Amino acid sequence: MNDSAVEASSKETSKQGLPRLADVAAHAGVSSKTVSRVVNNEANVRPQVRAQVLRSVAALGYRPNAAARALVTQRTHQIGLIATASSLYGPTAGLFSLEQAAWKAGYGLTLTTVQEASEAQLGEAIHYLMVRGVEGVIVSGVAGVLHLGTSTLADMPLVSTSPITTESAKHVLVDSDQVAGTRAAVRHLYNSGHRLIAHLAGPLGWDSAARRRDGWRLELEDLGLHPGPLLEGDWSPRSGYEAALTLDRTAATAIVVANDHMAMGAIRAFTEKGLHIPDDMSVVGFDDVPEAAYQIVPLTTVRQDFSSVAERSVHELIQLIEGRPAEETCIHLPTELIVRASTARCFGNPN
Repeated sequence: MNDSAVEASSKETSKQGLPRLADVAAHAGVSSKTVSRVVNNEANVRPQVRAQVLRSVAALGYRPNAAARALVTQRTHQIGLIATASSLYGPTAGLFSLEQAAWKAGYGLTLTTVQEASEAQLGEAIHYLMVRGVEGVIVSGVAGVLHLGTSTLADMPLVSTSPITTESAKHVLVDSDQVAGTRAAVRHLYNSGHRLIAHLAGPLGWDSAARRRDGWRLELEDLGLHPGPLLEGDWSPRSGYEAALTLDRTAATAIVVANDHMAMGAIRAFTEKGLHIPDDMSVVGFDDVPEAAYQIVPLTTVRQDFSSVAERSVHELIQLIEGRPAEETCIHLPTELIVRASTARCFGNPN
């Protein structure tokens, strides 16, 4: 069909009201069943036929009726997402990546937030999503380790990006390997000659902060080193700045910081104390936020692949929704150490 014919057909359909699935079928010269398979992203459609149908969909401005489709298929293709109310980089990046991953998989996302990560609030959020017809739930960015009873889940498939304990067989944990990421940071500093390595943790009520601290300790133990000073912040640059001001300059030649924003605050504090980064103090962050590479001293950091975590989370949830048992119930995806100018070789212990 040429462009003028497509335009004329589109105008004719628009006069009659919203285009129907049958209109798309007639326009593309295929059956209504074939159009249904294409718009529902089903298999067993030849690529050239799929492309032909999608051109007709675009030409007519067809939009599938989600409510009608749900009545016929008994499927809503909706995923529920529970997140903590936070403006932190990690949780925010995770939310965006999850929305994109769900969309690519042909699912809509229904979001609800909780003010605090408590079992009661999680239970209320799950009920809220259930009555809106979601087929499964993803819990993202929960601070601590929580337990959800089977009565709360009511057999609802669940994927979490932080530890949740439950007796449900339909639960999978997907997250970055926080421990391995911090261990890689410590190993990098050790290989650069550092033997006095401190750690600035995030709030240790957060599971991710606790696991990053554990990675620091475990790697030091394996290397035969005594842990350096352990400081604690709240993920903010200000807390990193204030914590770094308390660090005795003779106690460490390097520090692993639990996120990049605290690391940026720490670098300012070290600079104000007269230390040169990285010659007097090497600093490693965690997350690889967009601005990390563009600091006055570009930040060495551990990169989390939020897109991979999101895509794997959605994949595992769809597997559970479709009745396929999980091959793994605890999945930790790799991180990557990004070496920049905030770390350097150490040629001796501090005076």
